[in-house]
Amino acid sequence: MRIITNTAALFRPEEGKQLGISVLPVFVSLGGESLRDYIDIGTDDFVRRLLAGESAVSSQPAVGDVLELLEENEEETIILTVADGLSGEYQTDMGVVNTLPHKDRIHVINSGSLAGCLRYLAKKAAALRSQGGRTAEILAELQACVRSSRSYVIPSDLHYLQRSGRITNLTARVGSALNLLPVLTQTEDRRRISLMSIRRTWKSAAAAIMKSLREAGVDENYLISVCYADKKDLAEKIRVWIAEAFPKTDNEILQLSPSLVTHGGPGCVVVQAIRK
Repeated sequence: MRIITNTAALFRPEEGKQLGISVLPVFVSLGGESLRDYIDIGTDDFVRRLLAGESAVSSQPAVGDVLELLEENEEETIILTVADGLSGEYQTDMGVVNTLPHKDRIHVINSGSLAGCLRYLAKKAAALRSQGGRTAEILAELQACVRSSRSYVIPSDLHYLQRSGRITNLTARVGSALNLLPVLTQTEDRRRISLMSIRRTWKSAAAAIMKSLREAGVDENYLISVCYADKKDLAEKIRVWIAEAFPKTDNEILQLSPSLVTHGGPGCVVVQAIRK
């Protein structure tokens, strides 16, 4: 069985290869250049160029790259995509799959998320494959994880999310005008990001997220990811606060990919939880 995802899962291609996961690069357009996540540019260099005043947009993996992978052979394949609505990847991949004669052996899963949650799903699929799991069983377990996931974003600049269409103009104007820390979360259908709370400090913003996680039933059966663009020290503080609030729950720190920083902007922090 083949497992395919993309760099929005925070895998470098070589890391994915070690796990037996095919990782397609997401593209960023920066200063007139079309660059591939982790291949042509890393997150630190990308952030540095954004802070220097360059603007950027991202685009999903190239259709040709997807097609090439799927045409290589006709084995059972699971494709894990970024949330439908936050990206057009799911719909694009479904369109590609429907053109292939072996489409019944290709399963495209809308992860309902990205970053840490998408990464966990790909790793879980690889682990279940190594344990000899059947395709139907693996798909069922992955879908159960998808339904459990929660994602929160604390951006340093709402205009990045506004420009990419991830939040409404009104949300961006309100958050920027107040000059406070907005806490954003996914809408119920997971297709957009909306304002959940407005806080004065990072600790208060983290507290709002932890309250939401408790209300969602997050416990020791979950994994919590704290993802950052360039402020690792801040992410570590948030991870410690989370560890104190959820002492029996596994947690991790991950750096966002260049393409995801395009939306959250430098300084953003993403907190996610997914049932293991």
